[in-house]
Amino acid sequence: CSSAEVIEAYARERQLAKTTIRTVLTNLRKKGYLEKVPTIERGFRLRPVVSRETVARRTLKNMVGTLFGGSPRYVVSCLLKESKLSEAELEEIRRMLKIQS
Repeated sequence: CSSAEVIEAYARERQLAKTTIRTVLTNLRKKGYLEKVPTIERGFRLRPVVSRETVARRTLKNMVGTLFGGSPRYVVSCLLKESKLSEAELEEIRRMLKIQS
């Protein structure tokens, strides 16, 4: 998509300055998350290089290290305290923990 399309999409959710969005897109390109796609249009288009799942994993790993002292146990504890989980969701988490051990 083009930066104009990104700006338009964000305008529906939250008002941000166009320059702010373009700066973020530039930074994401420099970090290797986006790449330019040549077009016959006036500008250029961008496409993701890294999947959403990979970005989520990297971000979570960084947050665990920075905010939780590298302790996944502390992260899980905080999430369980702050989230309103149903009994079904808790049971699913228990099953996941059994599979991991």
